Amino acid sequence: MATLLVKNIHTLVTMDDDRREIPSGALFVRDNVIEQVGTTAELDTEADEILDLEGHHIVLPGLINTHHHFFQTLTRVIRAAQNSDLFGWLQSLYPLWSNLTAEGMYYSSQMAAAELMLSGCTTASDHHYLFPNDCKLDDQIRAIAPLGLRFHASRGSMSVGESKGGLPPDSLVESEAAILQDSQRLIETYHDNNRYGMLRLVLAPCSPFSVSTDLMRESAKMARAYPGVRLHTHLAENKGDVEYSLETFGMMPEDYAESVGWLGEDVWHAHCVKLRDRALEKFGHTGTGVAHCPCSNMRLGSGIAPIRKMLNHHVPVGLGVDGAASNDASNLLHEARTAFLLARVKDEDPGAITAREVLEIATRGGARVLGRDDIGYLAPGMAADFIAVNCDRPQFVGTASDPVAALIFCQVDGVDYSFINGIKVVENGQLLTGELPLIQAQCQKLATQLVS
Repeated sequence: MATLLVKNIHTLVTMDDDRREIPSGALFVRDNVIEQVGTTAELDTEADEILDLEGHHIVLPGLINTHHHFFQTLTRVIRAAQNSDLFGWLQSLYPLWSNLTAEGMYYSSQMAAAELMLSGCTTASDHHYLFPNDCKLDDQIRAIAPLGLRFHASRGSMSVGESKGGLPPDSLVESEAAILQDSQRLIETYHDNNRYGMLRLVLAPCSPFSVSTDLMRESAKMARAYPGVRLHTHLAENKGDVEYSLETFGMMPEDYAESVGWLGEDVWHAHCVKLRDRALEKFGHTGTGVAHCPCSNMRLGSGIAPIRKMLNHHVPVGLGVDGAASNDASNLLHEARTAFLLARVKDEDPGAITAREVLEIATRGGARVLGRDDIGYLAPGMAADFIAVNCDRPQFVGTASDPVAALIFCQVDGVDYSFINGIKVVENGQLLTGELPLIQAQCQKLATQLVS
């Protein structure tokens, strides 16, 4: 069994139950699991590999991305959709997305994953919901595996097209029988519910305005027949989303979700910008999670999610960068800083949220939302998923009084080291597990083809 010692850490931010921050910290890892956490003096031991950070780095748990659309990397900053709200943005992009191919799905997924990993993400959930041409979720799974990202792959779906009162064009929807059949195939082929599992499956009908009530119920029934398969969708993203729910179902989005069995500890919803206080109480009571996506909500003018209220009601909250075409980035460190600043703007209160609370949302919060007890903090028995940021850089000048808070207060663009499942995937700010220039070139070529 291989061993790794990381020592002379400036500050080891464990995010453990005591929220310890250890000066001159150290980590000892055996294979893919953390075995010891303490000071460098306490962990003075030999290892197969020793990483001496020389007192310049902050180490913390890997960040967790709870909502994304990897394929949208190919359609960032599309001119026709630059100034649209959610529904207009979707209607502008659906025709382009109908040209997506398996090759495009493969390379866009690798590009999104690479951006996430370079910005500190060690676990990501992607919500893929359209399958034109030769696209299958298998293409995305195949793309992510060699990069070493811990991955929750969502079998999304759209079944209600324009002719039936839905938003997507009929050409992009699938039959519900085919959706459920493929969902079962994917779960039984790929889902790994073992501790430290690198790949898990999620069932994720796209949204209330693109699938039927029957599909929501049947998806919930299927997911709950398999251990560890969770449920995910978009909910209450903007006022148009709320209006659609009222007109179509005669209910507020949160009441509709409850009516189809989509509240509970095995469910999380993206956005939830327009949830009322009563809904937050219900989410907190049932353990229903939220993926907070501040940059996308700002970009589309959707509003500001009430994160402080969610936390006060004990709602599980994780961070999501959302679609690369509605952000238009895949940088989880930037997302964390934006979430921090926007929560203070929302409440007009500089004490509305602290830097450490945001770090907790990005780590432990994301783990809880994804239903994992093996990631999100650094302690013996936890997965060896951790990142290191060099604080001897321009952004940290003048932050000696609290360099941990500086990770959020200041603009930090990327990490220096990242380990996932005990494997080094980023070193000195460079991706080790993929040929980034090749991935970029392929994505540029495919993006050009897609929009032309």
